[in-house]
Amino acid sequence: MAKGTRITGEARDKIAADLKKKYDPGAGLRALAQDIGRSYGFVHRILTEAGVTLRGRGGATRSQPSA
Repeated sequence: MAKGTRITGEARDKIAADLKKKYDPGAGLRALAQDIGRSYGFVHRILTEAGVTLRGRGGATRSQPSA
């Protein structure tokens, strides 16, 4: 799939299903984007359109200071 090529119809549905299958067990958006040669935004949009609930960004969270 060439970068910037418009993807519609069945091809888009297939990509969405493939990305969902990889994302659900734990693959990250950036890793998926790199794997398929598309942008982070493209992967985010495809997964959102497919009804996938995206995970939070993770990392350290701020806790309330001890009083």
